[in-house]
Amino acid sequence: MTIKIDKNKRYGFMPGCSLPSYSPEAVTKTTAYLDSVFPRFSAVQKCCGKPTKAVGQYDLFKERFADLQKDMDDVNIEEMIVACQSCKLTFDEASTTPTHSLWEILPLIGLPEELRGKAKGSDVVFTIHDSCSTRHMTKLHDGVRWILTELGYKYVESKCSREKTRCCGFGGMVVPANPEVAERVMKRRVETLDSEYVVVYCSACRSSILKGGSKAWHILDLVWGPVVHLNDEPPVDVLASPIKSWINRYKSKVGIAKVVK
Repeated sequence: MTIKIDKNKRYGFMPGCSLPSYSPEAVTKTTAYLDSVFPRFSAVQKCCGKPTKAVGQYDLFKERFADLQKDMDDVNIEEMIVACQSCKLTFDEASTTPTHSLWEILPLIGLPEELRGKAKGSDVVFTIHDSCSTRHMTKLHDGVRWILTELGYKYVESKCSREKTRCCGFGGMVVPANPEVAERVMKRRVETLDSEYVVVYCSACRSSILKGGSKAWHILDLVWGPVVHLNDEPPVDVLASPIKSWINRYKSKVGIAKVVK
């Protein structure tokens, strides 16, 4: 389906769970940029409920998603933008609100002019880890690559990318259920990547790639953060600390509240 931007509509943004846990700065700056583009704009920070569904608690999932849908309806969101691939799939299945991935929307609205080409001098060649849950969403994959090109970064496609991507080891609640299996999957995934510098567009995937022994940046790190060069180290794995993750979620919520009045 071709996405058409209609600025007469009220758009919403929901960053998901893992991105606010990882980077309040990315959440706040992305929210502020979307707010500057869309004249009618709202934001919601909640869980879509997918983990509840993943462990078989379907009635509880329906209850929680209904609560989320009510919040969206209360602020009159007509189309939703999500930064999380699991949220995208969950909304497509359960929501009455048309929902788009942030990685599909950014190529349509463009990046801020001052960010275009900012990394042309970088000597890094990235590879991309595509989220396995959206392995068949070609436009989403294209959008992430468009962002890298607009920023000026070089990248190489690994054999296991796009529709052939492999699981990072974090999904399906396998980490709490069977951490040893999760660790093996993480290491196996890193072995299939053609560069030790990896771009992801899921914060949980980033945590997995780091645990697997490679260097990983979230695509929004590259958009809003400093230019990455060879021998630079990625941001620390905040998701490894539940306390720091919850503190960051609070900071993200505060940041959103300051942007969206």
